[in-house]
Amino acid sequence: MQNEVLLFAGNSNRPLAEKISEYLDTSLGSATVGKFSDGETRVTIEESVRGKRIFLLQSTSAPTNDNLMELLIMVDALKRASALSVTAVVPYYGYARQDRKARARDPITAKLVANLMTVSGIDRLVSIDMHVSQLQGFFDIPVDHLQAFPVFVDYLKKKYKDEISNFTVVSPDVGGVKRARKFAGKLDVPLAILDKRRPKDNVAEIVNIIGEVKGRDIILVDDIIDTGGSVSKGAKFLKNAGAKRIVICVTHGVFSGNAFENLSDDAIDSIIVTDTIHHENLPEKITELSVAPLFGETILRIYKNMSVSVLFR
Repeated sequence: MQNEVLLFAGNSNRPLAEKISEYLDTSLGSATVGKFSDGETRVTIEESVRGKRIFLLQSTSAPTNDNLMELLIMVDALKRASALSVTAVVPYYGYARQDRKARARDPITAKLVANLMTVSGIDRLVSIDMHVSQLQGFFDIPVDHLQAFPVFVDYLKKKYKDEISNFTVVSPDVGGVKRARKFAGKLDVPLAILDKRRPKDNVAEIVNIIGEVKGRDIILVDDIIDTGGSVSKGAKFLKNAGAKRIVICVTHGVFSGNAFENLSDDAIDSIIVTDTIHHENLPEKITELSVAPLFGETILRIYKNMSVSVLFR
């Protein structure tokens, strides 16, 4: 593999890239990714990539536009250097929530970003929990859409052991039911759903709970925590409905604005996220799990032309 495949990484999440390279028992390719004095992105690939299969690791998290441009420019540099193929490994796909026209004259930015990635020369995309699975259809190249639930399920079974039967998995809205149902099935626990509406961006109003939560411990499952307002309101609503412990499991910890203040609410007992987005010094209440083995195994399977979907059956 080392003679045919090279791993490169941008600046968005070097720690995750290094963990993946350790899993694969290889080293990251040599590249300089910085800025010119005028703020433009500067990329130099410092080793030969001719005829190599490249896996390029870069989340398009904040600063979203800078990290996106790094990805696009690195792909262009690799393809112009005669790389055989470039697979973009994008643990967090920025702009994913702008996937439709919610109002008149809205852009569909998730599709625009997909077009930019494809035009830059990406041959395949690997991402995880991309907000809605339909985003795969925005690309005219193969997409391996991974799921983080195996990482959470393994952790929860070890941490709570004999207590796991006391839990109910809760979807924060109707759109997340498919994810939550799979989660509940793997833990063999009941499912409940929060019925809510969004009068405007980053504002959610919960109007009902579908399912039984009184006297139950709760695992609230979602793909993204942004400002934390929706999660905090959901936790309070569940507590008022008689729920006991509330554990939040979310793939992507965006944590923008006053998120940490919102998430410090006493209604939330603990929060579990993955390392798709790099953060320094997370609050004690937040536990971070690594998806490096999942991405590492996926890269191996792509390289060996093996099935990726079997990882999630």
